[in-house]
Amino acid sequence: MMSIVKEMPRRHLHFSTPPPEKVPVSAVIITHNESLNIRRTLSRLYWCDEIIILDSYSTDDTVAICREFGCDIHFRPFDGYGTQKRHAVSLAKNDWILCIDADEVLSEELVGEITREMSHKPSFAGYRLPMNLVFLGKEFRYGKESQRYFLRLFNRQTGNFNADTVHEKIEVRGSIGNMENRILHYSFHSLQQWLDKCNRYTTMGAEGAVKKGKNKSFLAILVCLPFYFFRYLFVERNILNGAKGFYWSVLSTVYHFVKYIKIRELQ
Repeated sequence: MMSIVKEMPRRHLHFSTPPPEKVPVSAVIITHNESLNIRRTLSRLYWCDEIIILDSYSTDDTVAICREFGCDIHFRPFDGYGTQKRHAVSLAKNDWILCIDADEVLSEELVGEITREMSHKPSFAGYRLPMNLVFLGKEFRYGKESQRYFLRLFNRQTGNFNADTVHEKIEVRGSIGNMENRILHYSFHSLQQWLDKCNRYTTMGAEGAVKKGKNKSFLAILVCLPFYFFRYLFVERNILNGAKGFYWSVLSTVYHFVKYIKIRELQ
């Protein structure tokens, strides 16, 4: 008697693809007496896997505020922006670094954009973030200070900060992408703060220029006043930012004037 064997129906096995792992990001900030800014900045870094603070011995409440946010705090004497930030990056445990200043605040839209990009393998070696200046409480919509992109998010396996004392920048090997949403740069909240920062930056800038063999003639000092004022107010359209755009143009011109004089003084 012939037996009939029925073929069992084949099962189709479905292997679900596991969701990609989120790329961990370390936020890195150098600080010195930033109690007026740091709380606002840290409040938008809740999505980061760690926050590294490298403080140059603040005498205000900066460190106490950072402890409230659970930051990993380290101390080091300040010896220039480039070297200080390079050291801060070395303290992070993750390769992807978000390095912002203590007075730079990510918009919620930018937080969402970054977290979406970091939810899978990033497409670039680094990302430039657009930034708007906030000067004396006013967000500038016009002018060069609100039309610039800054490299702030990068993989330290492909780059790092240079060692420049002032106006340091991140140098990355590989392609760089641009984010769409903005950082707000709360640069100056008072005229006194601007004067203090101007004095520090013009000194460091003049010292760096002299080391590179640069000099400024009296004619260059004379011409820089009308040249820079016209450029800031009209060419860069700060006149459209109202009265505070005018103040910014005057003060920015003074910055160059003071720096040029300090270069001649050092020479």
